[in-house]
Amino acid sequence: MTAPTRGRSIAAPLGVAAAAVGGAVLLHVRDPRTSTYLPCPLHALTGLWCPGCGTTRALGDLTRGDIAAAASSNVVAVVLAVVAVAVWALWLRARWAGRPLVLPRFDRSTVVVLLVVLTFFTVVRNTPWGTAIAPT
Repeated sequence: MTAPTRGRSIAAPLGVAAAAVGGAVLLHVRDPRTSTYLPCPLHALTGLWCPGCGTTRALGDLTRGDIAAAASSNVVAVVLAVVAVAVWALWLRARWAGRPLVLPRFDRSTVVVLLVVLTFFTVVRNTPWGTAIAPT
């Protein structure tokens, strides 16, 4: 693959990386723990933590390198951030080599298991014995 062709092929992954870095800089400069970002509508209406509650704080903590605080805010978001970085790296490598990105397909049972785990996470974080995984 020639240099101009390679440059065009990696433009999308680099654009996504630039957007992610911009978001990380925003979360680092404007700390979600002290700034007012949009509140979760479900939490505002019901007082219950949805599976995404604490994600902004978790990502802000990750920009500071505080993995424990990030996991305390939303452990699922931390895991998904690691998965997203890994998928991005695979995407960049595939585009650099001139190949399409091939990811494994999820069958129905995998999706059901993931939904059950997410539901369990949501229920537990809204109980008194699950306060360790509720946003802080």
